[in-house]
Amino acid sequence: MRMLVGALALMLMLAALGCGAAPTGQSGGYAVTDAEGRTVAFAEKPVRVLNYALWLDDIVLGLVPPERLVGIDHLADDPNSSNIVGIAEKIPVKLNQPSAEQVIALHPDVVFLDVGKDAAVAETLRDLGIRVVACQKPRTADEVRAAVQLVAAALGEEEKGTALIAAYDAECQALAARVAEIPPAARKTVLVISMSPTFGSKGGLFDHLCTMAGVVNGAAEIGLTAGQALTKEHILAVNPDVMIVPVWNDHGSYDIEKFNREYLDDPALQTVKAIRNQQIVRPHEGYIYNASQDMVFGAQDIAHMAYGDLVDQPVRRHLSVAEGE
Repeated sequence: MRMLVGALALMLMLAALGCGAAPTGQSGGYAVTDAEGRTVAFAEKPVRVLNYALWLDDIVLGLVPPERLVGIDHLADDPNSSNIVGIAEKIPVKLNQPSAEQVIALHPDVVFLDVGKDAAVAETLRDLGIRVVACQKPRTADEVRAAVQLVAAALGEEEKGTALIAAYDAECQALAARVAEIPPAARKTVLVISMSPTFGSKGGLFDHLCTMAGVVNGAAEIGLTAGQALTKEHILAVNPDVMIVPVWNDHGSYDIEKFNREYLDDPALQTVKAIRNQQIVRPHEGYIYNASQDMVFGAQDIAHMAYGDLVDQPVRRHLSVAEGE
């Protein structure tokens, strides 16, 4: 009964605020089909935008100025986790999986969600009358283009979406040209140690970035697939040339070096080439975990960590065609 009363109160609050209600029978509007195959209608361009994932913040901020966001992911201003720190500082509201009450209080015209992670949240918000666009988190170049096209269409910014994809493609081509200069015999095997132990598996985002970077993804090479966690036995089997360790520390509240020492100081792993030759590298995680148009800089960062100055290190890069960027 208490949950029913709470839901009713939310719906009454929403009705009073006019938050994100989908238009019906209005001319001059438009509609998009989201990643769940749902048609989402708009009477006009949404002005107040909210995202449920940092990668969606990246895409939206590649298309529109920060004033359009009513809130941003809580890690967006963390230099260890984000490549949009400067922009995030302009957005006062920081959110970590906001509740329905928080969403309603922000009065969004549209909420973009990760369909693979937030399907239940999407259903709750729709039930409250909030306009939701479900998006598929990209792992490949084609999926990035599709996500940008969907978000741009929902924002009523299709031309900017086309321009952002063109900028992404240009960066990909420039990186491919640099990587092509590295002889096949000189290609290195890279292994990523992650707080998410399945991150480096075959077919995932990191695997795609390794292909773009001209390195061999050690986890994929030994056959680790989605859902399979990397173990210390796997590290020995790969024997990587380069090992990437995490830097995430949740705004300084987590001892990431203690986590890393569990691997780097393990006597059983001291014969691993990357440890023996001190080829332990720390990435810009705002790039290598980035599933937006900025994933190209994740690939560039990996290539730089593997091949040094043969590939420039990306610094403060964020692809955007938004006004003022």
